[in-house]
Amino acid sequence: MQSFLISTSVVGLAEIGDKTQLLSLVLAARYRKPIPIILGVFVATLINHGASGALGAWLASVLSPGILNWAVVASFAVMAVWILVPDKLDDADAVLTKNSMGVFGTTALTFFLAEMGDKTQIVTIALAARFHEFFGVVAGTTLGMMLANVPVIYLGHKFADRLPTKAVHILAAIIFVVLGGLALRTALYPQAHPLF
Repeated sequence: MQSFLISTSVVGLAEIGDKTQLLSLVLAARYRKPIPIILGVFVATLINHGASGALGAWLASVLSPGILNWAVVASFAVMAVWILVPDKLDDADAVLTKNSMGVFGTTALTFFLAEMGDKTQIVTIALAARFHEFFGVVAGTTLGMMLANVPVIYLGHKFADRLPTKAVHILAAIIFVVLGGLALRTALYPQAHPLF
């Protein structure tokens, strides 16, 4: 349950102002069909985070605990800094030509591609490796992604413009620093602190 709650909150906060959230906003403004957009975001997230969670769980099984602990510390430190860098939606990410795939297919494909190498994908790998748990982490990161994107899809610019994005990013950075500190404690004293 701990992995699920941490994954949900960290990804939900990390997604605020992220390029995939901006993509959700663009998709909602362009197509004005929230249900297929939400389903497309859900499917793309589930596939992407499922693969990321599997990679994290695999890394946890093949890396020595010492190396894994230090990799998790480094990933949380990098995420604490990276979350403070504002995202912009690239033209390549915003290619939204409606084709034979329809709104759902266009959303799923575009969102999946935009999520590749994104903060939330990296966090999913790190959390799955840290907790050695696939299902709790993937369910949590997917829920966090949906909690951040569904309101944007429904409420569009009105909602996005009112969010204190900078404050949310600072809060997310603090959470990453805390998680990194806990992971550092585990890396330094693995016998005394096997989990957060």
